[in-house]
Amino acid sequence: MNKYKDILLQKDSTIKEALEVIDKGAMRIAIVLDDKEKVIGTLSDGDIRRGLLNGLHLDSSIESLYFKEPTLANINDAKEIIIQKAVRKQIYQIPIVDNDGKLVKIEELSNLLKTDAKHNRVVLMAGGLGTRLRPLTQDTPKPLLKVGNKPILETIVENFAKYGFINITISVNYKADMIKEYFGDGSALGVNIDYIEESKRLGTAGALSLIKERPQEPFFVMNADLLTNVNFEHLLDFHLIERSVATMCVREYDYQVPYGVIETEGSLITSIEEKPLHKFFVNAGIYMLSPQVFEYIPKNEFYDMPTLFEDIITEELKCVSFPIHEYWLDIGRMEEFEQAQNEYNEVF
Repeated sequence: MNKYKDILLQKDSTIKEALEVIDKGAMRIAIVLDDKEKVIGTLSDGDIRRGLLNGLHLDSSIESLYFKEPTLANINDAKEIIIQKAVRKQIYQIPIVDNDGKLVKIEELSNLLKTDAKHNRVVLMAGGLGTRLRPLTQDTPKPLLKVGNKPILETIVENFAKYGFINITISVNYKADMIKEYFGDGSALGVNIDYIEESKRLGTAGALSLIKERPQEPFFVMNADLLTNVNFEHLLDFHLIERSVATMCVREYDYQVPYGVIETEGSLITSIEEKPLHKFFVNAGIYMLSPQVFEYIPKNEFYDMPTLFEDIITEELKCVSFPIHEYWLDIGRMEEFEQAQNEYNEVF
């Protein structure tokens, strides 16, 4: 947010103040916020020039000039969605906001259309037995099961590479040689892949203790049986802006009780709610972690990710959630595997 503070205006700012802001910034655009810091409009050099031609002066308010229905993107939007919005509206910059409508960053179309390699490591947990998908996993590890025309894990690697995250570590155990033989060093996919091998089951966080060179920057951890089009770049930005030690992607999950729920006080019935719908946030199996988490991970012992978060929370360090609303599917059972087959081409 600090990066963009020089191009922010209030709706009662003057044209003179707006010109100073736009001239100072390299984007030739200003963002208008309300008193709650929500984005309510954009203002360009052209908007100001048209106002001056229509008789306004430098001390006039920008209230009548700024565009009050700006094209915005959510921090969870996939890269392709943001590009589509920008191209459709013929704009070169698009503000990115969080779920409260507050500015997180500004994406430039030129940057979206190019991908620069980033240093942040990606750790993919691919050691599971996939017992619920047998007999499919009898001879093939679950990450190598094909959805669409390629293995699940290949789609995950390509999605990270699309955002420039090309340094990838894959944690393997069950039928590890098959995964290593398929991906090799990653050069065929334009990425750098190395491996950590679990000689015993270490859990979703315990395997991190086997990483030879610990990341010096925030890094991703993701289960290798997920299909999603989460914007990984925005997840990293969110983690940094929040100054979080550990960020967990969460997904809303609905559960409808199939009966009427009775509230009582003693034997007295106080209310009846027919088939209530309850909503929860559940762990989506995607994480962004800062290097200091290694202080809490035991060496070569079973240790899962929820326990890591609980320990960090106990230490009163900052953990945050990153709600995802885009496509996400955990391929744990046969019905999800079949669902993925039906949806893959449309989504990816």
